[in-house]
Amino acid sequence: MIQEFTIYTLPNGIRGIHRRVRGPVAHCALVIGAGTRDEHADEYGLAHFTEHAFFKGTARRRAWQVNCRLENRGGELNAFTTKEDTTVHATVLRGDFGKAVELLADVVFRSTFPERELEREKEVILDEINAYKDAPAEAIYDRFEELLFEGSELGHDILGTKAALRRFTGERIRRFTERAHTTDQIVFSSIGNFSAEAARAAAERYLGEVPVRTRGYERRPTLPRPPFDLRLSKHTHQAHCILGGCAFDLTDQRRLPLSLLVNLLGGPSANSLLNVEVREKHGLTYNIEAGYTPYSDTGVFNVYFSCEHGHTDDCIELVTRQLERLRSVPLTARRLSMAKRQFVAQLAISNESNESYMLGAGKSLLVHDGLDTLEELYGKIEALTPNDLTAVADELFANPSRLIYN
Repeated sequence: MIQEFTIYTLPNGIRGIHRRVRGPVAHCALVIGAGTRDEHADEYGLAHFTEHAFFKGTARRRAWQVNCRLENRGGELNAFTTKEDTTVHATVLRGDFGKAVELLADVVFRSTFPERELEREKEVILDEINAYKDAPAEAIYDRFEELLFEGSELGHDILGTKAALRRFTGERIRRFTERAHTTDQIVFSSIGNFSAEAARAAAERYLGEVPVRTRGYERRPTLPRPPFDLRLSKHTHQAHCILGGCAFDLTDQRRLPLSLLVNLLGGPSANSLLNVEVREKHGLTYNIEAGYTPYSDTGVFNVYFSCEHGHTDDCIELVTRQLERLRSVPLTARRLSMAKRQFVAQLAISNESNESYMLGAGKSLLVHDGLDTLEELYGKIEALTPNDLTAVADELFANPSRLIYN
């Protein structure tokens, strides 16, 4: 079997993973195991603000120099924040790989967070918050998780509040990164047409001098909550609805059958069960989909749709029928085989994107301290049985919570 990746660890605890592929383009990322969930009660939104602040100047560069370092060579530098991690990543031509690694190290470990730049960036994020509030199809997901994880750090959105944002300073960011951005919670992921030895040499050169730090706290576990059924008046042109609940965490072996089940139920293909039933057969919605997001100690599954206000209950009934059918009627061998084939093909196509593969590999190493080869993953999917899927559906789909925006 061809080795898909090479894993290594720097003396300071930063882990690395590399895959060699053909082509002129290289991708790399620093995946940091700190996100919204690692904020204190008076810090909501700070992880996301920190991500923005990385680009506002370092001990070596001003903000415009950070932004132009790779872009002037046709490359890209970007970042994103989730509830459990922050990722800063770059795409460049292979010959500029060293420059990309040096820049990632500079912005993550040598940012100075100048107050004038931070104040300007706050206005950008305030606009982002306003835009998000104007998009109910997106905001309803955060509201659903706020209800589902009420009382937990997972129960607040990534952007935070305007009031909290205005209080943040460079010193607050420094305290947060000192506490949460520790070397035992950082992975350097790379992919490109060069050896693992070359990737490691670049990591050692630019990341090797980062001081050793280990995390000194444990994340609080989520709190269970009874199912809820809530309708909120938002005066939107359409009704928006989510049905769902808690699901399996990142380490649970049942997350693979759940992923297959969710893809069958409401994945991106037009032949998903919900798209066929609710959109094609009854014409009640333009957009209906199912999703599954695993976290370190829990997860969320959901079904989302939008529709005319008068069709909400009809759509809910059709969705509930599909959930009940998956709980009680095992898939036929033919139907399961088709679902597996479709799922494997989607995974293969998604991994044609070297950037996606690189980011996924980094997250997997951060969480699992390793990752399956594609062949191993395909083998696990092929081994799934109808009873595996029925058992998962019976456990999770019995009594979903509901949130409706009217």
